[in-house]
Amino acid sequence: MPLKRTRFRAPAAAGAATALAALAVLAGGALTGCSADSDDSLAYASDYAAHEPLRVVGYPSRGSLDVVQKAVWRLADGDAEALADLAAEKGDAAEPTARNWVKAFGAAAKGEVTADFYDEGSTRQVVVLYFAGSGQVKEIEARVGEDDAWAVTMNEPDPSDASAKPTWAPPKPGGTGSRSSAR
Repeated sequence: MPLKRTRFRAPAAAGAATALAALAVLAGGALTGCSADSDDSLAYASDYAAHEPLRVVGYPSRGSLDVVQKAVWRLADGDAEALADLAAEKGDAAEPTARNWVKAFGAAAKGEVTADFYDEGSTRQVVVLYFAGSGQVKEIEARVGEDDAWAVTMNEPDPSDASAKPTWAPPKPGGTGSRSSAR
């Protein structure tokens, strides 16, 4: 004799409770997507869309490229405070250095900028920034900072030091010295 299946209808209150539980799970999942990582990704995407792309020569690490890109964006925005936040040491020199850099390179950072990365980038990398529109050249150092995050060395509170062209850097990106020029 075949088995007969019988369907029972759930009470209306149980259906509502199930629907509420499902809604809570969905809302919790959506809120989890609004974490700090999502905020960082959204901020990066907004910055990327709002700025001229950085041209890169050499072999940056992920961390050195990220902090140099952010430094160029902050220069272009004229945001000395946010630039100082990228400093490796949060001492007395970071804020005046950031103001000096913005004053000297802020307008040029709005246009084409090439970053020439020297050496290997496991914990420190020398980077030469070439500002195409103005012809300015700036040497900076990206390194792992005090909190094990990549940062920029900012120790040029004297405006003449902050805007000085490096004497050793080639006149154009990819010249002698960068690892990519040797290949």
